[in-house]
Amino acid sequence: MSNQEKINELNRRLKEVSRKQEGFAIEINSIRRELYELQAAEFKTEKPKEKISPIVETVKQPLFREKIEKIVRDDEFIDTSVSESDEPVVQPKASFQTSLDLEKFIGENLLSKIGIIITVIGVAIGAKYSLDNDLISPLTRIILGYVMGLGLLGTGIRLKSKYEDYSAVLVSGAMSIMYFITFMAYSYYGLIGKYDAFGMMVFITILTVLTATRYNREIIALIGLVGAYAVPFFLSDGSGDVRTMFAYMTIINIGILVIAFKRYWKLLYYSAFVVTWLIYLVWIGGESFDKSITGTAMLYGTIFFVIFYATFLAYKLIQKEEFNTIDVVLLLLNSFIYYGIGYAVLEANSATEDFLGLFTLGNAVLHSLVSFAIYKQRPEEKNLFYFTAGLMLVFLTIAIPVQFGGMWIVLLWTALAVVLFWIGRTRNIAFYEGFSYAHIALAFLSLVIYWFGAYDVLTIPIFNVYFLTTLLFVLAIGYLNWLNSQSKYSNSATVKSGFMGLMSFFLPAIFLFSLYFMFRLEISNIFHQSYKKAIDAAGDENYYSSGNISIFKDIWILNYSLLFIMLLTFFNIKKLKSATFSVLNLVLNVLGIIVFLTMGLDLLNELQEYYLNRLAEKNTVTWWNIGIRYVSYTFLIGVLYSSYKYILSPFVKWKDKRFLDIVIHLVTLIVLSFELVSWLELTNSSNSDKLGLSILWGVYALSLIVLGIWKQKEHLRFGAIALFAVTLAKLFFYDIAHLDTISKTIVFVVIGLLLLLVSFLYNKYKDLIVGDK
Repeated sequence: MSNQEKINELNRRLKEVSRKQEGFAIEINSIRRELYELQAAEFKTEKPKEKISPIVETVKQPLFREKIEKIVRDDEFIDTSVSESDEPVVQPKASFQTSLDLEKFIGENLLSKIGIIITVIGVAIGAKYSLDNDLISPLTRIILGYVMGLGLLGTGIRLKSKYEDYSAVLVSGAMSIMYFITFMAYSYYGLIGKYDAFGMMVFITILTVLTATRYNREIIALIGLVGAYAVPFFLSDGSGDVRTMFAYMTIINIGILVIAFKRYWKLLYYSAFVVTWLIYLVWIGGESFDKSITGTAMLYGTIFFVIFYATFLAYKLIQKEEFNTIDVVLLLLNSFIYYGIGYAVLEANSATEDFLGLFTLGNAVLHSLVSFAIYKQRPEEKNLFYFTAGLMLVFLTIAIPVQFGGMWIVLLWTALAVVLFWIGRTRNIAFYEGFSYAHIALAFLSLVIYWFGAYDVLTIPIFNVYFLTTLLFVLAIGYLNWLNSQSKYSNSATVKSGFMGLMSFFLPAIFLFSLYFMFRLEISNIFHQSYKKAIDAAGDENYYSSGNISIFKDIWILNYSLLFIMLLTFFNIKKLKSATFSVLNLVLNVLGIIVFLTMGLDLLNELQEYYLNRLAEKNTVTWWNIGIRYVSYTFLIGVLYSSYKYILSPFVKWKDKRFLDIVIHLVTLIVLSFELVSWLELTNSSNSDKLGLSILWGVYALSLIVLGIWKQKEHLRFGAIALFAVTLAKLFFYDIAHLDTISKTIVFVVIGLLLLLVSFLYNKYKDLIVGDK
């Protein structure tokens, strides 16, 4: 750098410091004025004893005061003199100073900018008019345009030393004019070749960048670069080459990127971002867009995306700007506008739609490379690293359903969830663990959707892709539950957060739900295949046995459900010993019992009806329609027994056995009643729900009395009395109206004798009963 250039640079820096000092002087005088006005008020009574403010004392220092007076000598509305006495100095009114500032801003700043913009627009309109009316030759138009631009440039440079702000505005307008004149010379008149135009554009861009940085004025870059975008639209007749237009925009955006590495001019970046993508989106959505130029659309869309991404990183890393909300919005917009446009363009062309997954994966790879570079070069920029890494994970997640289908979506999202959870938990990085929960949810939802399409075709039970996919998902979620339970990771940030309490519930819930349906679907598959085979063999969709098979399927699913919750109960009793889980387990047990007593018994009754009404020549109904109920009873007894073991377990706080006693006896009574009615129907006995049922209830009530006295359980005795009451009500309001004389005699005598026997037992063992109470 020459001595003259150094002198110019130092003069520029001196002027910047001078302007800052001018602002300090204004603020200091304002403080002085307020202080002296307060002191003047005090002087009316007595002279103040306290010292003058340290700020005023600083101003009184000769060297500092001399500098301020020199800076603001020409500003008459600021009093730079400092009185050595304690008498206050009267200052001009603040309203006068404000009005003067406003007038200065409008006259020296705003009018110049408006003027250069109007000048550029006027030149563009004039060029358009001469073009439409063929007033002057194309070469003359171009020469006049360059003369206009160079004239403004020369004038601006000449005025720089005395009127730097005004000079900056003229130079910015000159750059804008030279941009669109070059664009016209190539695109509309063909006076210069493609490479000549490109070289001139590059030269103008370099000149604009250098001028903007030399002047240190954002306005030069803003008008000279971003303003140049609008020029082709003033001149366009709809026949221009879009490739030339985008190449022109690319050169301008590269200039903005270069400036981003040197100056902190965010307005320039925002303006270029909005204008570029707006032009691109209008072109993509317009009628002129042709599928044959898919490559051009993808090329320039990618270039714009990369330029703005690099500009963003330049501000964050080089300028060391804080990562804030508007940055998040712009970065997301840049990424998803580009991805949305690319996806739409590729999908619209049959020749490129197969590359959608690769395109999505490419976005993920790009963000991963950026996050890796940030991690290596600037490890302290954690927020930026996590954000770019998050974008990588988002696009990687999107790439899976775009490229794959069915089981691959489930497996890949599951694998990604496991990796993220493992990194987050073992390395104590809450960001990754939090992201893994989203992938767990996506994998689980995709698995459920996958189940809906399962088994439409005949598959081998267990040995099929549906079972394998579910098995791998269950193993993965099981591993995550195990990892979540490890005490050595209990100090991680995510474990300490309140969110983990919620996830500690949902992870086991997802695991159990998936494990349950893994085998449930296979049971359904077995009977589904039998159903289809029976229909195909008979050639009749209303084939009698098909309904029988469907009922068997529902019964076996119910049996499996009872077995599942029973095994779950014993697993908690033997291994987990979790009091919290035991509550959930008991709720499931009660629900399983209720479902069996309602739907289950109804299904068993339907199987018996099929057996009683079978058609010998056209069905496969066998004695198994009756025998299956005893298999179901076995599973029911298992659930009742496992529930009883829960009550005895030391880790279960709820120790009230009365409720369980009531449930067991109620279930037993309902099952015995169902069995009695069923066997009476099998033997063609009439009034099976009247005579026999009333006697059974009376006998069972008697047994409850005996058991209640023997075990000293008051709740059983009261239950027996309530059962006797129900039996008597049934006897008088239902049975008596439908039974013949002999049946009435039998049932009344039996119930009466049972009541007498109960009364005798109460009298005989009254001391024992009183002792129980």
